[in-house]
Amino acid sequence: MTRLTNKVALVTGAAMGIGQACAELFARNGASVVLSDREAAAGQRVADQIVTEGGRATFFMHDVSREEEWIRAIAETRRMFGRLDILVNNAGVGRAGDVEHTTLEDWRSVLAVNLDGVFLGIKHAIPALRDAGGGSIINLSSIEGLVGDPTLAAYNASKGAVRLLTKSAALYCAKAGTNIRVNSVHPGYIWTPMVQHAAEATGHAEEMRRTLESLHPVGHLGEALDIAYGVLYLASDESKFVTGAELVIDGGYTAQ
Repeated sequence: MTRLTNKVALVTGAAMGIGQACAELFARNGASVVLSDREAAAGQRVADQIVTEGGRATFFMHDVSREEEWIRAIAETRRMFGRLDILVNNAGVGRAGDVEHTTLEDWRSVLAVNLDGVFLGIKHAIPALRDAGGGSIINLSSIEGLVGDPTLAAYNASKGAVRLLTKSAALYCAKAGTNIRVNSVHPGYIWTPMVQHAAEATGHAEEMRRTLESLHPVGHLGEALDIAYGVLYLASDESKFVTGAELVIDGGYTAQ
């Protein structure tokens, strides 16, 4: 498969879950992939496996909430592969809490990764993508960026903000003539390590999984690859007329 031949992609939060699926699928489609994450051992294993299977990949530690690390990440990507064509802002954290009982510390920690990280990624990727003649930025929002949940105040706020930040950035890039497209992806519940750990924390993991499945009209949770295929489309030239859009991949969750 050659949908991303000669393209260079940076995928954040790539050590597991949706980020891992995106990195692996990109590599199978011809891209050189830079994986970043705070989980060094897991991220390195994913990059090594891609290389073992004949792909081109490298990994480095990256805290997306820190601007200096974004500057380094973009510079290292360009040094290693000569350019940047695709940025997938996937790194994210989830923390339950209603608006009355969420602490300011928890609020700020969620927004630092989920929103500040996306802002910094877009900001520092634009010059590199412009120098490459254009490219694609894909921001992972969520169904929780479209509808509310009484127990996810900070997460709702962060993912809703990503949705509109994406549109603002898309308009800026289009009107500035950069040939850079910016879109958001909104997954339903995907059985990733983050969701699994949250379910296990309740002490009733299987019951929680059945409850989550029941929320989706298709009757089951999604898989990371379901999201990765949507991200691949937005990363490829097949979506050259798509910018400022929301790709909802949620098993019918928000259609209700």
